[in-house]
Amino acid sequence: MKVYKKIYFVVSLIMIAQMLSLNVYAYIDVSATTYIIQIVAGVVVAVGAVAGVVISKIKKKAKEKFNIDLEKKETEEDIVVYDENSSSDTDE
Repeated sequence: MKVYKKIYFVVSLIMIAQMLSLNVYAYIDVSATTYIIQIVAGVVVAVGAVAGVVISKIKKKAKEKFNIDLEKKETEEDIVVYDENSSSDTDE
């Protein structure tokens, strides 16, 4: 029985909302659209910059806490391959 009351409540809210709605005729100008696009792009760039700064600070703190050297590059010793056919001891 409670399910029917919930459905009745939701349906009646939707019907009241439809009865109280007004018709609005609006026009969005092209120049306003470009401003909106610029605002969205600016927000995206700002969020990206803040995220980059936060990530770099987190990396720095992790490096200090765990004694990790992120800039250290490991180098391997030169690898020397000896081939049996290329020995310089034999004269042909």
